[in-house]
Parts: sequence; structure tokens; C-alpha cells
Amino acid sequence: MYWTLEMTDPLLEVRNLRVAYPSAHGYSDALRGISFTLGREKLGIVGESGSGKSTAGRAIMRLLPPKARVTADALRLSGFDLLGASERQMRDIRGGRIAMILQDPRYALNPLKTVGAQIMESYRIHIKGSRAEARDRMLAMLEDVRIRDPRRVTGLYPHELSGGMGQRVMIAMMLIPSPELVIADEPTSALDVTVRGQILDVLNERVEAQGAGLILISHDLPLVSDFCDRVLVMYGGQIMEELAAHDLSQASHPYTIALNASLPPLDHAVDELIVPEYDPSWMTEAPK
Repeated sequence: MYWTLEMTDPLLEVRNLRVAYPSAHGYSDALRGISFTLGREKLGIVGESGSGKSTAGRAIMRLLPPKARVTADALRLSGFDLLGASERQMRDIRGGRIAMILQDPRYALNPLKTVGAQIMESYRIHIKGSRAEARDRMLAMLEDVRIRDPRRVTGLYPHELSGGMGQRVMIAMMLIPSPELVIADEPTSALDVTVRGQILDVLNERVEAQGAGLILISHDLPLVSDFCDRVLVMYGGQIMEELAAHDLSQASHPYTIALNASLPPLDHAVDELIVPEYDPSWMTEAPK
């Protein structure tokens, strides 16, 4: 089921987004003018390490270091100007209207607070409900993300959770305020293959139930191809190609073709995997 807005009224609009960091020689570009829109759908962003995937997600949430130079012709959530928002406005938007699910719950969750306390805190900050209401919603959300015996789990600390359970708790904590947009940055890379599928099923169910848009940042091309609706392929801070997820294996850009070719084949053995080779023309050609 796809929750796609008309592109004339996008949930998220990003136009000519640029990010640069100070260096010994002035500023170094991390994002070089990326543009895309997002409806209530699942958008994958793929590319090798350092391509700018996570930087894009953090720029949308205004979570980059103060020294970062961020500019854009447009950066809007449902028409609201994110770049022009005050820090007080952004504190309400982060977690409330935009949620980010991080890679490893061991580092994202507070080790000094129980699971229940952290999920309830997320609810009360953004919904302003009573403690009893927050507890009821927290227990319901834990059931929604398929945690058995949620009343017992609420009293546990993050170090007492398995990787899969910790990621379910993270999803519950991020989605309990019913955000419009969810940014999931490598949410399953620390999990084994079996648990990875379960977590993605949970994430998909909750995002669709809430009618939210999703950006999935990942290195895993087959996963993105199966899970997402559209894909952006990034390299060197630019978007090389945008295409339907199910067409990822038939990509036309040389970089995307090279990424597909670098995957280990399952039907025959190879002595050496193909490594994508950089072509300077990629940085000057207009993305397709």
C-alpha cells in the first residue's frame, strides 16, 4: 500500500540543498546541491560510505554541527520552512513531526532510564498528555511493534535488550508522537538477516498505519529494492540517479550499474568482486 501525495503538494521538498564543512583549505562540500521531493511513500537513499546519505538526513532535521554551512533554495516540511525555523520551533519538530531512527539502539537510548520511561517521555514532550495516558499509549505501542509481555519490558534498561528488541523499542519511541516523516538511518545494519526482515515489517506496518513518509538510508541495494517505492543513488554529495525501486537492477547510470555489479552473485562463485571506479564526469553531468 503506497501513501503518495501529489508532487504539487509534497510532504517534504528539498531543492538545491548544499552542506559544507570548514577545512584547512576553506570549506569542503559534503552535499553539492541535491533536490528531491517526498510524498507519503518509502524513499530509499543508497550509495557508498561518504556519499552524503546521512548528511542529507541530518540536514533535514537541522542536526549538523554549528560550523557546517547549510544552504538551500527550499527545505520545507508540508510547506513549513525548516531552514528559517528557530531552534525552539525545531525542538518541537524533531521527534514530533520528524523522527529519526538510528543504527544502533545501544548508543541511541539512554542507558540510565528504563525503556518505559523513555517512550513515555517522548510521548509527553510532544503530545502533552497525562502520565496515565502516556503509559497506556506506551504499552499499546510496544504491542504494535510486536514486543511480547510489554509490561515486563517497560522496566528493562537498554543493556538488557537484544539487538532486535532494542530496535523495536527505538521504533516505538520515535513513532509514538505520530510524526509526519520518519528518517531511518541504517536501522537494520547491526542485526542478523532474520531479525532484519522482522524489523522492516514492523517499521512498514507502523509507518503506513500512521500515514507517514519514510526515508530509508542504506548500503543494502537488494533490501531497498524490495522495501522502498523510489530510490535516490548518491555519490560525492550528489544524486546520480533517481528511479523506481523495482527498477534498481536495471539502472542506467554507470555508478549505479557498478554498485549492482559489486554485489556478490548467489548463483556462481567469483574470485574477486567488482569495485566501482570513479569517473570525474559523474560530478559534472546532470542527474537523470
